[in-house]
Amino acid sequence: MVTWCKFKMKPKLFITRELFPDVIKKLEEYYDVEVWDRYQPPPYEVLLQKAKEVDALGTLLTDKIDCNLLQQAKRLRIVAQYAVGYDNIDIECATRLGIYVTNTPGVLTEATAELTWALLMAVARRIVEADHFVRWGEWWRLQTGWHPKMMLGVELQGKTLGIIGLGRIGSRVAEFGKAFGMKVIYYDKFRRKDLEEKMGIEYRELDDLLKEADIVSIHVPLTKETYHLINEERLKKMKKGAIIVNTARGAVIDTDALVKALREGWIRGAGLDVHEQEPLDPNHPITAFKNVVLLPHIGSATYETRHRMAELVAENLIAFYKGEIPPTLVNKEVVNIRKPGFK
Repeated sequence: MVTWCKFKMKPKLFITRELFPDVIKKLEEYYDVEVWDRYQPPPYEVLLQKAKEVDALGTLLTDKIDCNLLQQAKRLRIVAQYAVGYDNIDIECATRLGIYVTNTPGVLTEATAELTWALLMAVARRIVEADHFVRWGEWWRLQTGWHPKMMLGVELQGKTLGIIGLGRIGSRVAEFGKAFGMKVIYYDKFRRKDLEEKMGIEYRELDDLLKEADIVSIHVPLTKETYHLINEERLKKMKKGAIIVNTARGAVIDTDALVKALREGWIRGAGLDVHEQEPLDPNHPITAFKNVVLLPHIGSATYETRHRMAELVAENLIAFYKGEIPPTLVNKEVVNIRKPGFK
């Protein structure tokens, strides 16, 4: 097998954000690695210039890998995404050009499912609002330690949890729901009868799920079909006392419609880890609601998960270097256009 080292040089790899030192060290055995060391992502113009100079890219969701960039990156052979999602990458264009695209699925299931549940409970039991109630002195000013109607939330046991998207994360959230004594229903474009029987959950069409669920949790990728999947019309179908949680992609919910729903009291509240525009403007109307919990896209933010994601990025890049199909290749049809490796 011919490898790049036969030519007495390593392929160049540009990584758009600082990863863990042990992972970088492992990659340096195979690649000439350059890491963008600023906290903010590289501007598009910088990313475009780097793409023209390298053989491999390590990217994040915040990096725009469009067809314009891919067409000008004549040496580029692989884009290793540090995320499970890849809506920032023009997959069709990459495939056509013979560029491999990989992601990091599976390894962030537990962290994101746990965060979903934390967010769900924070809204249901008004955790953040209650914290502010104490910190900002309202509890002190009222001069009463306990009142029968103070900070009333809702119990989860006996309620109906509606899962939109029964993939790895959605399935895990459903398991948590069953553990809390909830009825679990789901919608997915592919019905999972095997999981229905195994987990004791029930399938619903999307509009029926929205009408029935007390809690709606979103776990679908962002595609043309899921963009603003939850719009004004669908928000109006939800129960007045329902809560919606999104740890998938911000644009799955029409944020303007959600603001209207909250302002006019169509639903009880919302928990959002993802947003249509990130970072979220602190002056955005959504920040004004006490019944909304807002997080800065931290679904996978545990040390264990983020390190494993970095390791999987490295595994993909090293496998490609060795002329092997990367373990989590997104555009599998690219193999018919170009074999893996840097021959």
